[in-house]
Amino acid sequence: MAEALPPQERMMFRCLILALALSSVASAADNWPSWRGPTANGVAASDANPPTKWDEKTNIKWKADLPGKGSATPVVWGDQVFVLTAVPGREAKPEELPKVDRRFETKTEVPHNFYSFEVLSFDRTTGKPLWKKTAAEAVPHEGHHPTHSYAAGSPATDGKRLYVSFGSFGVFAFDLKGEQIWKRDLGRIHSRLGWGEAVTPVVHGDTVILNWDQEDGSKLIALDAATGDTKWEVKRDEKTSWNTPLIVEHGGTTQVLVNGTNRARAYNLVDGKVLWEVSGMTVNAIPSPLAADGVAYIVSGYRGAMAVAVPLDSRGEVAKDGVKWRYAKGTPYVPSPLLFDGRLYFTEANTQLLTVLDAKTGKPLQERERLQRVGSFYASPLAAAGRLYFVDRDGTTAVLSAGDKPEVLATNKLDDKTDASPVAVGKTLYLRGEKHLYAIEEK
Repeated sequence: MAEALPPQERMMFRCLILALALSSVASAADNWPSWRGPTANGVAASDANPPTKWDEKTNIKWKADLPGKGSATPVVWGDQVFVLTAVPGREAKPEELPKVDRRFETKTEVPHNFYSFEVLSFDRTTGKPLWKKTAAEAVPHEGHHPTHSYAAGSPATDGKRLYVSFGSFGVFAFDLKGEQIWKRDLGRIHSRLGWGEAVTPVVHGDTVILNWDQEDGSKLIALDAATGDTKWEVKRDEKTSWNTPLIVEHGGTTQVLVNGTNRARAYNLVDGKVLWEVSGMTVNAIPSPLAADGVAYIVSGYRGAMAVAVPLDSRGEVAKDGVKWRYAKGTPYVPSPLLFDGRLYFTEANTQLLTVLDAKTGKPLQERERLQRVGSFYASPLAAAGRLYFVDRDGTTAVLSAGDKPEVLATNKLDDKTDASPVAVGKTLYLRGEKHLYAIEEK
């Protein structure tokens, strides 16, 4: 179309297209569209500058009550903050109880009451509730780990629609005013030992990706973002993994990176075909992949330790000498690592032992240094304004300087347990606790 225009109008047309593209990028950067933020690496936009000090009485912009229980990280778009939760309800009648599949070993108790799976919207400036939608009501077919919840998968948005996964209880798309656009029932998930689910949707262009790993029938699913129709699904030779895919463009191909106990793999976003795969991960591959400068970084840390750097232009089975480096100490179990300014930051298992690697070489810059005055971690760390934010399960945040050997700048305590990851947009830090949603901003 542009080539048919006169030269001057053609130039104006191209400038308009470029301006629209830059506007789209800026919109994503000015918000927090998904669990790991605008870069998907846990790094806030360059203009983000959240506070370094706070407590229940200091620098709290607003604090909103949350019903039920959930550990899903909030997402921010425009003037709204979106949060998911699961609220227990009435006791089920015997005929309403789901049939339990006895093929799977469990170590949790199946509930006997309904849960309401809810999507909440809050005003970004004031914390005032804007709308609440019940996506589904159901009696779960399995329990969950005492530290888990029925609302652990974080939502995602592209600025047009909000994508929500409650796993076995449905996958949904809403417009940003709370009207449901589509819903899908993709069947039950049977998690390892009944510990529970955490399916976080990832959106890229017109596609929504879901990691449907479980004890039997694992698969990766691609849905049409506008309609919810299945584009493709591929089987995965994996058990329950709980990790969120990372979508990255490299060399003209869009790759979907998915961690796994047997293999970490890269799939082609177009058709789901495996592009490359690498072995060496541990059991329960929970941390999600990261990528930068043509390299994928994949870690796991339960009953072992492994971090590996894989060139994104790899193809097929990546041999030991095909990776850039491997590192086998102090890797995380639940939290995902942080990739910032050429360094990879992570804590050992769920503990306070911090390691810093040179992302290019895998060389340790700091190994297993204990962070003081914080406990265990489930939340993944955040980088903003040259600082690192590590939030422990008791609601204490250690703020560190970024660098080869990070130093603690401040330690801040809130009166709420926290498993969701921190979010930073502009001057505000958002923390989702067990009972409250906090907006923290220096006054």
